[in-house]
Amino acid sequence: MSPFARPLFLVITAVILSMTHAARAAPAPVIVEQPRAFGYTVGDVLSQRILLPLGNDGSSAAATPSTGRIGIWFERHHPRIETDGEGRRWMVIDYQIVNAPQTLTTISLPALTLGSVQVPEWPVSVSPLTPNTAFGTGDLLPLRPDRPAPLPAIAPLRRQAMWALGFLALTLAAWFGWWKWRNTREAARLPFARAYMEMQRLESSQSDKNARGWLCLHRALNETAGQVVHAGSLPSLLARAPHLQALQPQLERFYQHSGERFFASRSADESFPLLDLSRALYRVERRQQQ
Repeated sequence: MSPFARPLFLVITAVILSMTHAARAAPAPVIVEQPRAFGYTVGDVLSQRILLPLGNDGSSAAATPSTGRIGIWFERHHPRIETDGEGRRWMVIDYQIVNAPQTLTTISLPALTLGSVQVPEWPVSVSPLTPNTAFGTGDLLPLRPDRPAPLPAIAPLRRQAMWALGFLALTLAAWFGWWKWRNTREAARLPFARAYMEMQRLESSQSDKNARGWLCLHRALNETAGQVVHAGSLPSLLARAPHLQALQPQLERFYQHSGERFFASRSADESFPLLDLSRALYRVERRQQQ
């Protein structure tokens, strides 16, 4: 080799080696499918697809980016790997817009470095949900007046109330009729019921009510016992009608006062509660019949 050729060879070799080193150090070419660049608002999700290069073992040479909030505009979701029909592997990264601008604004998906893969920024436009100010024409006003609450229909409610009142009146009338019928039936067949009702009528009149009241109650006691009852035969009455045993003290006083009234020479005490005893006998009789 001539003395002039050797330096030239060294220079050419150095240039080739530097070019080879630069080629090895340069980032690998990347194919990115970016989302459309317009028409977004808060809440929308933008999907970025990155073709992954394969290493010597056939696995991806790219690292997985972090997730979470990215700046004031985006939140990065967990990336996923998809395989297309040609067997190529794509990393899909979803970005969700988490803020709304006041006017139409340009924002950028952040740049990424995934191992040897370099992904540049990608600008997109995002618009506000509503205009900053209302239009002020027609019904498009900044503040709408209070809307009155709709009034309920009164006519159906009035009809329902009238039906309810009608049913209530019928129920009360039926109950009152049953009560009158029951009292009439009991007055016709139960001795103490007849005596109590007759004594109530006597209370409203002024015609010798005391004497007639005593006789009325005597007749009811005799009818219940099936014989004439006096103070000495009171045990036979209680044996025939054991439901009256709770009133034995009152009955003993009744016969005592009755004897004084009709057979003793001295005047009887007129303060005996004759109507109360008749009411108590009627209630005991009614409970017995139920």
